[in-house]
Amino acid sequence: MKKDIFKIGNQILKSRLIVGTGKYKNFKETVQAVKASGADMVTVAVRRVNILDKKKPLLTDYLNPKRIKYLPNTAGCFNADESLRTLRLAREMGGWKMVKLEVLGDKKTLYPDMIETLKATKVLVKEGFKVLVYCSDDPLLAKELEYLGASAIMPLASPIGSGQGIQNKINLSIIIKNAKVPIIVDAGIGTASDATIAMELGCNGVLVNSAIAKARNPILMAESFKNAVISGRQAFRAGRMQKLLYADASSPSKGLI
Repeated sequence: MKKDIFKIGNQILKSRLIVGTGKYKNFKETVQAVKASGADMVTVAVRRVNILDKKKPLLTDYLNPKRIKYLPNTAGCFNADESLRTLRLAREMGGWKMVKLEVLGDKKTLYPDMIETLKATKVLVKEGFKVLVYCSDDPLLAKELEYLGASAIMPLASPIGSGQGIQNKINLSIIIKNAKVPIIVDAGIGTASDATIAMELGCNGVLVNSAIAKARNPILMAESFKNAVISGRQAFRAGRMQKLLYADASSPSKGLI
């Protein structure tokens, strides 16, 4: 089989698992989980995880940005202007041009505000950012983000931090089939098998935070996600058997004793 390359914009990643850096007990646990996950890209909430204030403990002191790719995100932003200001600051302070855009609609569901998301995507792309966009699982809006120049589309599996897993395989499959950019499932993943399902559907990658950070053993859970993503991708490339309405005996029906 051809070499299986995972490329976002001009970045080639070895792992198809991207992990978050929030909700851990401390930076030490964060580092241990990231290492166990095998991920070579981490997403960082610029508003919530310290990567800029040198007077306080810095995540960059624990995870070297020269060894692992940082993906600044706009978690906690509720309109396009807040998101733009946050990512411009990240670029100015850390030089990051590949970013994750997340514009939330309300504080209860944390569903994306797609009108503001589309608005911000258009501006960021024009300013030269490589934008990975958190979005709803609407195939038409996902395609519109691609038209605007998004480097990757990140539809939710279910509400952020809910752990409910993939709730709409049909929409996700349509998005994957129609996309010409990477599709990375983001939000709602609860356990390793959810990641396997996403990969078997044909997703290019999976982003996970809460499912690892909130596990009883985050380090072990991180390793399980590493294996789940690899297994799911292998199954997708292998091509699953056709589903049948009736039984199909495994043993031959001819030459019986």
